Amino acid sequence: MIITSKHPAHDTVLFDGECRFCQRQIAILRALDVQRRFIYTSLHESSVSIDFPELSSKQLQEQMFVIDTQGNARGGAVAVRYLSRKLPLLWPLALLLHIPGTLPLWNWLYAFVAKRRLWIAGKCDDGSCQLPRK
Repeated sequence: MIITSKHPAHDTVLFDGECRFCQRQIAILRALDVQRRFIYTSLHESSVSIDFPELSSKQLQEQMFVIDTQGNARGGAVAVRYLSRKLPLLWPLALLLHIPGTLPLWNWLYAFVAKRRLWIAGKCDDGSCQLPRK
């Protein structure tokens, strides 16, 4: 977990707003967030690098982050676990994600999907969601 100097007023989800797959997942989260507990912000917003300089562009491109009101930044599968505890409609998923000893599996699965998200979702029309090659 990364501690940020900024403590947002609401838990904040940072995601790749130019990625179709990511956009669809956030649309699902917004629908499940019936109590509007989270703010959803694209990593491409200029405010992100100003508010959360502790998170590098590379980190933000590799995984979604959730920053809580205490400034704790959780990324990837740990962020998904956090969301599953905070959104009542995801509580059934929380039971699965929190089985003791399974976090390495969820980390692997998250990274596997994240690396292939453009292939899964299809290419953007304007090329804006191309991942940088390593």
